Amino acid sequence: MTTTADPKTAQLAAIEESGWGLPFRFVQPRNLAFWVYLVGVGGGALAILRYFGPGAHFYSPALTGGVLLFGLYLVPWLLLLRHHNRYTAQPATLLAAAFAWGGLAATFWIALPANTALLEIWSKVGGTEFASDWAAGLTAPINEEFGKALGLVLLIGLAPRLVRSAYDGFIIGAFLGLGFQVFEDVLYVYNGAAQTFGTNQLASSVQIFVVRGAVGIVSHALFSAIFCAGLMWVLGRTPGDRNVPRGVLTMLTAMVFHFAWDDMGGLSGGVAVLAILLPFVIAVVELLTLFYVLRHAARQERIWIRQILGPESEAVDPALLSAVSGLRKDRKAFRKLVHNRGRARHLQEAAADLAREIARARGHETAEVAHARAEVLRLRGVRPTG
Repeated sequence: MTTTADPKTAQLAAIEESGWGLPFRFVQPRNLAFWVYLVGVGGGALAILRYFGPGAHFYSPALTGGVLLFGLYLVPWLLLLRHHNRYTAQPATLLAAAFAWGGLAATFWIALPANTALLEIWSKVGGTEFASDWAAGLTAPINEEFGKALGLVLLIGLAPRLVRSAYDGFIIGAFLGLGFQVFEDVLYVYNGAAQTFGTNQLASSVQIFVVRGAVGIVSHALFSAIFCAGLMWVLGRTPGDRNVPRGVLTMLTAMVFHFAWDDMGGLSGGVAVLAILLPFVIAVVELLTLFYVLRHAARQERIWIRQILGPESEAVDPALLSAVSGLRKDRKAFRKLVHNRGRARHLQEAAADLAREIARARGHETAEVAHARAEVLRLRGVRPTG
């Protein structure tokens, strides 16, 4: 963590530490991480062709319905994650690479064959009844969470200066999990159609979409966001950010949540009341944990954005600086101060744009920085003194 009395020095240090403003270059032929990523995503794509290929024509209504429905399902998720990717924001191309790894490599290259093998082992070790109650929860949280997190490790290898903080892990993890979630849901649609021998494929697709879509709110995107934030705390890629006990505990928590969802039947013990109440209790605990992890993971990011905007005291006053770099209570206080929700939002967006342009310019004065600063001053109704 950078601490200095000189605002300009702190700004330059924050830009350097965060990597904000740097482009993401995916094609890196001399980087081993690039080739491992290609092998994983390519292997996942080939596995999809092998899995769906033989029945693609017969089950095309289900597949088409699944792709369209879960494609639409992506829209609110992307809007939500765009909102949370608001501090030292990650490039869209890097997040797309995370989504592709989660959907192709983690799902079809790692999880599908690993789950099949491990489920058979649990059946042989514990018997059919044991496997029915506990095998899924003893299998998926291990290979699926580590399979998705491998994507984060590869992206660190591809963009070591961009992927630095626990918050970076949180956002990238959410995209890894979202990719896994969407591709797995399409797989569920296909399997559902196959189990009913192709009857009522569209109705079956809609039914699976409703159930999986509702459960998906507290599913893979949440698991991976928490897990990858924990992994970044273990790695400690920024000064003062390493906390191995917190990181390990956070990763284990994500795996426990995954276990609880997959083995809900075993945990309820066949008691009807527990079977009804348990999903809601687990969902509430998961969401509370998610917000706790999010708040702590964003701490370093909030420091960076304050330091980046520190020298801009003429354009960004203390109240606006607290709103753009603070928590929900800070944004709420700013709205009350401005007495206009829309104007408060525009001011925060303009200040964030200014921080983004400063980071892209590496702290130098450019036409884009001057324009962004002038926009903040215009919205505040302040005449520039320079």
